[in-house]
Amino acid sequence: MISKKTKTAGEVDFNAGEVILIDKYSGWTSFDVVNKIRNVTRTKKVGHAGTLDPAATGLLIVCTGKKTKEIYKYQDERKVYSGVISLGVTTDTLDAEGKVLEEKEVGELSEEEILTVRDSFLGETEQLPPMFSAKKHKGKALYKYARKGVEVERKPNKVFIYSFDILKIELPEIYFRLECSKGTYVRVIAADFGEKLGTGAHLKTLRRKAIGEYSVEDALTIDEFTEIFKVKNVSGG
Repeated sequence: MISKKTKTAGEVDFNAGEVILIDKYSGWTSFDVVNKIRNVTRTKKVGHAGTLDPAATGLLIVCTGKKTKEIYKYQDERKVYSGVISLGVTTDTLDAEGKVLEEKEVGELSEEEILTVRDSFLGETEQLPPMFSAKKHKGKALYKYARKGVEVERKPNKVFIYSFDILKIELPEIYFRLECSKGTYVRVIAADFGEKLGTGAHLKTLRRKAIGEYSVEDALTIDEFTEIFKVKNVSGG
């Protein structure tokens, strides 16, 4: 596995297969990361184990070569996120990147009210995948339909919220830490949170802290990865 513990390129064979821990920058798509690693390593077969939205940062597990066959193992792991829910503003993408749909006064909300809503998400719950997402419909990502103003009928997915900690309340912002099952859209949780409070909300920031036993603390940025592998690359690609 390639992580912060990897100091030199050594005898790495990316075609044979490697697992890379990357700390994704905000503004990069998950595909941008895959494409960069493909170019740096000169390896054709590269994939990631779970999309992060462009504005989100944090852990992205990237597999190369024969290790791409094991991507499902990482996709099935629990995910840990931290972020900020911003009350009072709803957007079409459910995050800060989207078009503002509605603005409301947040007013006075007690900690008890917020924690009661938080508790309603714990355990098994159902989510409707957002239109602005990479989930496929008839072979095409939902966001491609959304950009054309087309609403596609979606079926709710069952997800599981293992823990949902409210770290700080500074209205209209709520800081949180969340541990959830695969397939969970944190943007949907943020929007639903605001709906239950009657204020509306969107996800202001998001950072993926962990995937299973793997932590973002051990991940390399793309710049760090490039620095290690740009000179000596023995991938054979």
